[in-house]
Amino acid sequence: MAKSALQIARAAYQPKLPKSLTGNVRICEGKATESVADQEEIKKLFPNTYGLPVVQFEATEDAADYPAINVGVILSGGQAPGGHNVIAGLFDGIKKMNPESRLFGFLLGPGGLVDHNYKELTADIIDEYRNTGGFDMIGSGRTKLEKKEQFDKGLEILKALNIKALVIIGGDDSNTNACVLAEYYKSINAGVQVIGCPKTIDGDLKNDMIETSFGFDTACKVYSEVIGNIQRDCNSARKYWHFIKLMGRSASHIALECALQVQPNICIISEEVEANNRSLDDIVTYIAEVIAKRAEHSDNFGTVLIPEGLIEFIPAMKSLIAELNDLLATNTDFIHIKKSHQREFIISKLSKDNAAIYESLPSLVAKQLTLDRDPHGNVQVSQIETEKLLSDMVGRKLAQWSEEGKYVGKFSALHHFFGYEGRCAAPSNFDTNYCYSLGYVAAALIANGKTGYMASVRNTVAQPEEWIAGGIPTTMMMNIERRNGEMKPVIKKALVDLNGNPFKAFVANRDKWAIGTEFVYPGPIQYFGPSEVCDQPSKTLQLEQGK
Repeated sequence: MAKSALQIARAAYQPKLPKSLTGNVRICEGKATESVADQEEIKKLFPNTYGLPVVQFEATEDAADYPAINVGVILSGGQAPGGHNVIAGLFDGIKKMNPESRLFGFLLGPGGLVDHNYKELTADIIDEYRNTGGFDMIGSGRTKLEKKEQFDKGLEILKALNIKALVIIGGDDSNTNACVLAEYYKSINAGVQVIGCPKTIDGDLKNDMIETSFGFDTACKVYSEVIGNIQRDCNSARKYWHFIKLMGRSASHIALECALQVQPNICIISEEVEANNRSLDDIVTYIAEVIAKRAEHSDNFGTVLIPEGLIEFIPAMKSLIAELNDLLATNTDFIHIKKSHQREFIISKLSKDNAAIYESLPSLVAKQLTLDRDPHGNVQVSQIETEKLLSDMVGRKLAQWSEEGKYVGKFSALHHFFGYEGRCAAPSNFDTNYCYSLGYVAAALIANGKTGYMASVRNTVAQPEEWIAGGIPTTMMMNIERRNGEMKPVIKKALVDLNGNPFKAFVANRDKWAIGTEFVYPGPIQYFGPSEVCDQPSKTLQLEQGK
């Protein structure tokens, strides 16, 4: 395959590892754990993998003799920069323990396990993909592993290939599935360990032990570069308001991190909208007020950052979407109704309040709310053009204020959605090192007989050599939530903490950024150059850890 100059240079980069993983390793076990909520219910559902201890790896002089092992690996869900380095770290880790160990990749996600599609990942394949973005080494997919028939079908190929451990690299839903699979295989003594690795650019798979999910750092740097470019253009032409929607369906971590990096005029944080019970009109009014204030200084331009999942956090809309999810999950005949009659059908089935809200929505947005759900039963929020909805409503409010003499200015909007541009970017130095370490940790967890664990690397604002490597039981992150009309065990999503330092830093500055033009232009990710440019973790991590 043809390679760019960057790819050739990047292939030579040797990721850094925590000191504890560079030589002989011993495992240290902590206290028993419990789930984040719903402890009794989670314990009943996971009797074999509940209450396990947190583990940490330390360097030791004692060498261990590890038998050769065959390991399987799956990339699950949406892409995130660094996935290939998790696989490379896993490969190097199991080969270091025993050169006879083998790694098999299941193709196009969890479906590859169920359908027995796989390939052996040899050194020449791994070397081709080191330090690269994308998931194209083995592909990814969104098949949910949740049925006994799938588990049993997967076990057939695992036994045929003598695979004793399976590593699932994914987000909260994928790792929930990994946890269910680990429990099932343990309950039938299948002899297959299951380990998870935390992946999602959204940044919503984190807690005290999982400080960040991989891909978040790179994606935010890529988006911030492009937003910075837009802001420089915006400040040059001085005639457009840019409404920029950013990926992140359930949390505003990406929008917040990008805001901290680029200092836009406006950034909406979904979690704050929900906490303050704001309506769609409240958000529109806030944006319009900032635009009007800037117009008083003849600044008829600016940037607005909007999280992809905003619509689901507006309390009235959240209630409507929850009812729509249940309605569409149970009314399978909906798809056979003529498109011209679908709106009336839905209004007739909704409760009075939600029917009124649905009826008031522009037809395009109403239609987007009823599109096919994703495999987890959620509205596909990336298809809802929130940035256009907001700019349209802001334009109408400003026109009304203009007639009333409250606003004198020009309003012209441009729209952007940054999502796929960041998911397969070449990983930053942070993600390159972090992902390689996660893969190595997964190998160490396998070597120590663990199952139902997620790889964990902490102290990530320090240099990689000082990172703390270990694993946490996945059940520790579980709670019970309503999905597809049923109550199910799932990993609790980490939303933006309104009492956390990153959000507080944003709040302390946003009024100044709103009226002043204080744009920052981060520029592209730099791989080579001074450490203070190349190796910085995200501002979110620095603020969370008081750096």
